[in-house]
Amino acid sequence: MNPALSVVFFTTLAGTGQGLALALFAAEWASGRHWLGVAGGDRFYIAGALAAAALACAGLVASFFHLGRPERAWRTASMWRTSWLSREVIALPGFIALALAYAAAHWMVRDESLVVGALAALAAIVLFLCTGMIYACIRFLREWATPLTPINFTLLGCANGFTMAAAIAASGAPGLLRFFAMGAIGFTFAALIGRLAAWQRNAMLVPKSTLQTAIGIKHGRIEQKSQGFMGGSFNTREFFHGKSAPFLRKVKWLFLALAFGVPFAMLAPAIDGASPAWFALAFVIQYVGLLAERWFFLAQANHPQNLYYQTIS
Repeated sequence: MNPALSVVFFTTLAGTGQGLALALFAAEWASGRHWLGVAGGDRFYIAGALAAAALACAGLVASFFHLGRPERAWRTASMWRTSWLSREVIALPGFIALALAYAAAHWMVRDESLVVGALAALAAIVLFLCTGMIYACIRFLREWATPLTPINFTLLGCANGFTMAAAIAASGAPGLLRFFAMGAIGFTFAALIGRLAAWQRNAMLVPKSTLQTAIGIKHGRIEQKSQGFMGGSFNTREFFHGKSAPFLRKVKWLFLALAFGVPFAMLAPAIDGASPAWFALAFVIQYVGLLAERWFFLAQANHPQNLYYQTIS
């Protein structure tokens, strides 16, 4: 497939905001049960919840660049009974509203803040499911059609969200820093395992169609000399990225290094404390790695029509 940058930015920005909301709720819930020994102040939770809402809003803005008629975007919510995209369109504003309500509850110092945080966390999980299932439900794109798709969306978002929470805690709630840093390391490791599992699964996929079945000719040896449609069409632009195999390998190793390797190396020695700038840098590097990972995820899907249209003479 040919990845749209608007989709890449939407899924990564919103995913980080969702992971951050889950991190905040986990910290407040654990603090309430005296498992952490320290509770973050209201200012910390306000800053974190506003950051989560801002990331989700930025993702929402990015998604509009993928629409041919943005003024009709509201219509996408009408098919919520059957469409995961419609469900995502409903879940995203709901998550933003609950994240803002979570910040407001701490600003007003209300005892109900934990309940509101739980609702925001639930909305984040539902949104992860909706976003992942948009791709996992497309059965003919076999690289996407697996439960690993929504699982990896969730794990990667939580990894970057916890890293951002650690950066915020380093400047506003140092008592929670160890909790967020360890959570970031744990989710980053889990996301690496999930991504490698998907990578291995996709490498073992055997195409169900061949060039022979694509054009209805049973000859044993067929060579494609031209692309058809005078060298280009909507099919060739939208369903194939046009990049070489060496380029894809470079992107793969880039996201493995930036999304997993470098954050591990930065977070592990900083569990017991480091400057806010150190954690902010780890967050930025990991996010850049997630951009590369999401582009690779979208590009890796091989549309069946590429059997016929991919070659250019």
